[in-house]
Amino acid sequence: MPETAEIRTALHRRAEPPHSGAGERASLTAFLQYQRETLAMKCAGLTADQLRERAVPPSEMSLLGLVRHLAEVERSWFRNVLNGEDLRANWRPRVPGEYADFDVAGADPDEAFEIWHTECARSRALVDATDDLDVTVRFHDEEYSLRYILTHMIEEYARHNGHADLLRERLDGATGE
Repeated sequence: MPETAEIRTALHRRAEPPHSGAGERASLTAFLQYQRETLAMKCAGLTADQLRERAVPPSEMSLLGLVRHLAEVERSWFRNVLNGEDLRANWRPRVPGEYADFDVAGADPDEAFEIWHTECARSRALVDATDDLDVTVRFHDEEYSLRYILTHMIEEYARHNGHADLLRERLDGATGE
């Protein structure tokens, strides 16, 4: 497997979701993958320091923080909720109640991208192993369908990819899709 930095640079190309003829499942999974690839594209070609930079004050967001956060979101929704695992977060907060995902001082981008890629692969495998979009699971006294989880994940990535657009433009002027 290539080094994570190579993956980070290579994944700036995205596969266009189907415009017609695909079923609901194929559309949802393709749009989720497109959003994942968009995040990778927004991070491509940047240095570790640029990825860590909180470029839009007063926000504490950085591109690396978004990658770490979305790795946690993948793990949480697909492994903990859908698959019933009881996994702890990859990153521990220094201050209780804060998101450690966004605390990127000294964080290793290669580690973060490797964890994110691994979580995305596990998520795809869990979705592939689930036969029906209407399959439901209970989590913290709430019921969720696979359809809901996929739709929520698309929304989560789309929202954070908007943040990534602003961060990337501030870092080096790169704009657009």
